[in-house]
Amino acid sequence: MYRRCVVGNTEFQQDLVGFEQRFLGTPFFHCMVARSQNYSSEISVIIDPETILLPNFLTTLHCAYKLDRDWFLVSMIPSVSNFPFHMDDTGNHWLKEDGASIEIGKLQEYAIKRLQWSNCGEKLLMAWNMGDVPLYAGILPPFLHGKGFYNSWVLHEVLSSEFRLVIDGSYIVSAIYPQNRNHHFKRNISSDTANDGWEVKGNNHLAALYGSLYSGEQNKLTTYLKFIKCLGKHFLFDSVKKVVFYHEGSSRPFFSFKHGMAILLRWPLHFGIQQQLIRCIDDLNFLGIECFLKKIYNIAFTEPLTLSNPLDFESLLQITADKDKTIVLAVAGENYREMLMSWVCQLRHLAVSNFIVCALDAETYQFALLMGLPVFMDPLAPSNISFNDCHFGTDCFQRVTKVKSRIVLQILKMGYNVLLSDVDVYWFSNPLAYLQSFGPAILVAQSDEYNETGPINLPRRLNSGFYFTRSDPPTIAAMEKVVKHALTSTLSEQPSFYDVLCGEGGINRVDDNHCLEPGTNLTIHFLDRNLFPNGAYKGLWEKRNVRSSCKRQGCIILHNNWVSGRKRKLERQVHSGLWEYDPAQRMCLQSWHQTNLTSHSF
Repeated sequence: MYRRCVVGNTEFQQDLVGFEQRFLGTPFFHCMVARSQNYSSEISVIIDPETILLPNFLTTLHCAYKLDRDWFLVSMIPSVSNFPFHMDDTGNHWLKEDGASIEIGKLQEYAIKRLQWSNCGEKLLMAWNMGDVPLYAGILPPFLHGKGFYNSWVLHEVLSSEFRLVIDGSYIVSAIYPQNRNHHFKRNISSDTANDGWEVKGNNHLAALYGSLYSGEQNKLTTYLKFIKCLGKHFLFDSVKKVVFYHEGSSRPFFSFKHGMAILLRWPLHFGIQQQLIRCIDDLNFLGIECFLKKIYNIAFTEPLTLSNPLDFESLLQITADKDKTIVLAVAGENYREMLMSWVCQLRHLAVSNFIVCALDAETYQFALLMGLPVFMDPLAPSNISFNDCHFGTDCFQRVTKVKSRIVLQILKMGYNVLLSDVDVYWFSNPLAYLQSFGPAILVAQSDEYNETGPINLPRRLNSGFYFTRSDPPTIAAMEKVVKHALTSTLSEQPSFYDVLCGEGGINRVDDNHCLEPGTNLTIHFLDRNLFPNGAYKGLWEKRNVRSSCKRQGCIILHNNWVSGRKRKLERQVHSGLWEYDPAQRMCLQSWHQTNLTSHSF
């Protein structure tokens, strides 16, 4: 999908594909910035999709491009009320309300006469060259686009980091923003206004937690230059040192910066030109980004916020379920949040959007909210589970697993089918169509048997980390039995699944891959391990190229179990290449995003 803007005879295309989004559709700003920095273009520009660029925008960028120092250009965008123009169907010409065409110069004249700088501006245009130095120190938090604070955060970090020359382009007026939003532009981002308050609070929360915006260092910011236009030409003005940088009539750069120091090029200025420059500077009747920064600094902020999902559990299910009323459920605690995100990233890559996350603790809940996940917190989850040793065989693991069957039963009773998938299950493709083909009154589960021959439904070989259930009476009745059995057991929920559904010792087995629970007449189907292998089957995790080996075998999923300890599990998955999340950047890995995951400390 592209957004096309026309500036004179020049077309700009803004690619909006590939950005990560909150589950309700709001894109992440940090992904936009990361994507822009991976294009081959020497200049990146980020603007609001409803901004109209004026002809001198290219001239301003050209002047900045000729500087011999890495730079960051920022400009407040004034609004224009009652904007009466719209694009024709081709997107190449501006039209008046009566359908007559209007030249871009005339449109600009109209707009400049009606500029409004109220509230110090609400929107910023940001541009920068790729250069040799970063924009700022640190990592950009996962701000939601269009929900505030990220413009202020980026500007403040660029200024305080002092890596680049910062230029205020507000005085050039190279862009405008029509106030009447019901004009020819159509918004391509979420209009989720009901949740704007929550999302704004989330961005505020991130701005306070990360960086120096609220650190009290506002008075320590470096100075910046201002682009001004006078006598039909562009100048850079240092309002602190009262110096104008100007050069004309040469192929050399307009402005020169050596070793971080500003050098005024030795070119004589006629006295009359000097006086006109002084008048142009005196005519600057607003503060530019100074006003914008002062406005942000005056925002009251005390302590980081505790966020909560504005949607209740039932609403969350309604929004996330697919057309067949199926939910993909993951249950995770703080110690597995990186693996949760890798799992989420792979589902997003496969275009699976009907997933929901049950958070076992407040830390995971807050993290998942900020990462835009459809998350709810289990009010009955056991306490003291957010530590690194909550893995298979531990008391912590046994208590956590019993949450999963209880939540699955709750969702089934609300009328939704459930695919329960542990976050250490890697999806090569979407299994839902295959799993749904088994029909009603059948519970479909992964086998945990590792022997390559013989029955795969031997005692306690039902893996409760990947199974599909339908919301029908036999399944609900059988799951009630499983939950009740697990509550009285000192083991994890996995033995309860087998002992209830297949009977203790496998008494309810009907063949090598089926059981029949006699009280409910529910059939239990153990999945083909070539398609749904567990972590010990055929030694797949020990293969030199795990992905290729699995694909040759036809794997739909691969479970990262049969390994002891959280750290070993994470290392195995990262080193295998079946890892889709960059925890440092807090974003999913993309084809354009390269990172060194092996050095990350889990």
